[in-house]
Amino acid sequence: MPQTINRTNELLNKANQLPLFPGVYIMKDRNGNVIYVGKSRKLKNRVSQYFQNSEKNTKTSRMVYFTEDFDYIICKTEIEALTLENTLIKQYSPKYNIKLKDAKSYPYIKITHEEYPRIVFTRSRVADKGKYFGPFSGTSTVYSLLDILHKSLGIPTCKRKFPQDIGKSRPCLYYQIGQCCGLCTGKITKKEYLSLINCATDILKGNTAESKKQLSAQMIEFAEAEYFEAAAKCRDTIEALDALHQKQTVVASPDTEMDVFGLWKDEFCSCISCAYVRGGAVIDKSDYIFGSETETDYGALSAFLVEHYKKRESIPKEILISFKLDANDIAVLEEYFSREAGRRVTLRTPKRGSKKTLCDTVVSNAEDKARQSTKEAQKDEGVLVALANLLGLESVPMRIEAYDISNIGRENITAGMIVYKNGKKSKSDYRAFNIKNLDTPDDYASMKEALTRRIKHLREDSSGSFSEYPDLILVDGGRGHVSVAKEVLADMGVLIPVFGMVKDDFHKTRALCTDTQEINIAKDRVIFTFIYGIQEEVHRFTVGKTTRAKSATLTRSSLKQIDGIGEAKARKLLTYFGTLARLMDATCEEIRRVSGIGEKDAIAVHSYFHKDNEGGIKK
Repeated sequence: MPQTINRTNELLNKANQLPLFPGVYIMKDRNGNVIYVGKSRKLKNRVSQYFQNSEKNTKTSRMVYFTEDFDYIICKTEIEALTLENTLIKQYSPKYNIKLKDAKSYPYIKITHEEYPRIVFTRSRVADKGKYFGPFSGTSTVYSLLDILHKSLGIPTCKRKFPQDIGKSRPCLYYQIGQCCGLCTGKITKKEYLSLINCATDILKGNTAESKKQLSAQMIEFAEAEYFEAAAKCRDTIEALDALHQKQTVVASPDTEMDVFGLWKDEFCSCISCAYVRGGAVIDKSDYIFGSETETDYGALSAFLVEHYKKRESIPKEILISFKLDANDIAVLEEYFSREAGRRVTLRTPKRGSKKTLCDTVVSNAEDKARQSTKEAQKDEGVLVALANLLGLESVPMRIEAYDISNIGRENITAGMIVYKNGKKSKSDYRAFNIKNLDTPDDYASMKEALTRRIKHLREDSSGSFSEYPDLILVDGGRGHVSVAKEVLADMGVLIPVFGMVKDDFHKTRALCTDTQEINIAKDRVIFTFIYGIQEEVHRFTVGKTTRAKSATLTRSSLKQIDGIGEAKARKLLTYFGTLARLMDATCEEIRRVSGIGEKDAIAVHSYFHKDNEGGIKK
């Protein structure tokens, strides 16, 4: 049970015993799950406030209501507490903390760390000495910038390796039409190419003014030397940068570099919008929507800012916020950001002037996004309420899990699980179970194994998506599949409603069913469309996983035809190179780098893919 008045008093007494030192506090529910992490300059003062009878907002009251106990960690400094808070939020993903999307899912632009660097799109950020710019709000922004960089500066987009491939083949069509500098021709020096990369770096940092200045100087230099083609290239690049700047909203002087955060919140949700100003223009923006249960007090907002810049390559000179923070928190954040950036960073809430107007504009954007989100959520919730009424559920199914079985022979049997949260796909929660305990394909036995493994996670995992109980389970199939699912749940002592998604003779959604009867959904267009979407999505996901598994099996089988290569070595080769195509293009030296692959194996693999080549084996 949630805490009683006596329990509140106990927690207040415990909080009053805390030291007046900086540190991090960790709120836990009755199951020991971490539900909130915060930091404080003085632990005793901050934590005791939660359990006093003073006025608290609805979100804080809800969090405190479910707090059964708390832990704390003393830190030497407030900066140390700030860093530890960020680490613990990542570790526990507490329900009431502001949590940002994993940076891996955001798009970045990367300048590779090579002798002749490339500029590429990526969604993964690793410690490979490359320069990363972003994350950006969407792929359209990334591709727009890449298009300008590649076309105006002539940065190569081909897969040739430099300097190895310089002068070895004819230049491509992009060189012929003037959209590539022609590095492969040998007509451009390394110094000239690196100057193009430096120019691209300035543009990605938003410093188009400096890029234009350098290009103008080069254009004059080329013209005086009568290199008119190179001078024309500089002129075209300057025009492209002018066109890019005109597309962006100019809000400040050309040398302005800052990020502007605006917060809007109501009883339904919160939204933080951020506008990124570089070179005086808004080059990108981001919107973060949070549910009604998420804390947005000054402590939570400080943690949000730290996490936000953990995911970004650079911190601007100035950060504007529409909301108020504790003066001490501002000082700590400024010190932290300045240390991370290697230069002075200021953080403030403007009270008047053009910067206040800019903050207000960003707040208006946040309000608009929040209202759109609320409208969509109410629409989705309407579907869920209607579905709950139709199926006679005791509560609205905020988390729905759907299962399907797919197989290609007995070696590749897959059970797919997709998740809908609040009526929307939650792809990060999708899972695929490789069914291993069957000699022959059996849908019922496969469903039983998949659900058994799923329910075990409910008991064994204390955090993460698998620890969340579904409000409704849907299985792709009829009454037999429902019976098997209910049997598994009953044997494991779990009570979750289960229904089957029945298809007609044309493999299209027809009805929902229990283990004894069918429920017609054709008359309700909204529910029918919702269930149809779930059934198609779980089928797509499951079949896709099965097909990829079969493809990997066939690929490993083909590698096993090579003398000395068995199942284990074939798996290692494919894991290292990722695809068969990359393995086929690899040299002997690259193949030898794979753990467990000796020189004899490497030569055998390379010879197998290059046995028709003339001139011997390429090492």
